[in-house]
Amino acid sequence: MASFRGTIALKTGAKDEIIDVTAKVQDVVSKSGIREGLACVFVAGSTAAVTTVEHEPGLVSDMREAMDRLYPKDIDYGHHARWGDGNGHSHIRASFVGPSLTVPVVGGSPLLGTWQQIVFMEFDNKPRSRELVVQVVGDK
Repeated sequence: MASFRGTIALKTGAKDEIIDVTAKVQDVVSKSGIREGLACVFVAGSTAAVTTVEHEPGLVSDMREAMDRLYPKDIDYGHHARWGDGNGHSHIRASFVGPSLTVPVVGGSPLLGTWQQIVFMEFDNKPRSRELVVQVVGDK
């Protein structure tokens, strides 16, 4: 079994960004040479997440609105009192979505549905430089 690690650099704003990283993940999987196995996409950080979604403007808007309903920005969080950075909602959102996603690699590509993309979700309230780690394991 082979293993390969690649990274994806992202610069984000403070706008609840949802970024399609599917093609970049495919690039890492292709470079790995692994044909059958698993790819894990992970973001190190407590105010961002990785998941899948149909990345189209209507659904991206729906996701942002759902996050605002579930985890509002304008309520008091204990984190605000402790640190004063106003991003308690960012931590809660990231925790519920999660920092990683593992997808099967079949025929040298991540196995995704027709309307399914791998997305990075930025929840922090200030611009960030982020790095996604893509760990690919399997057989060449």
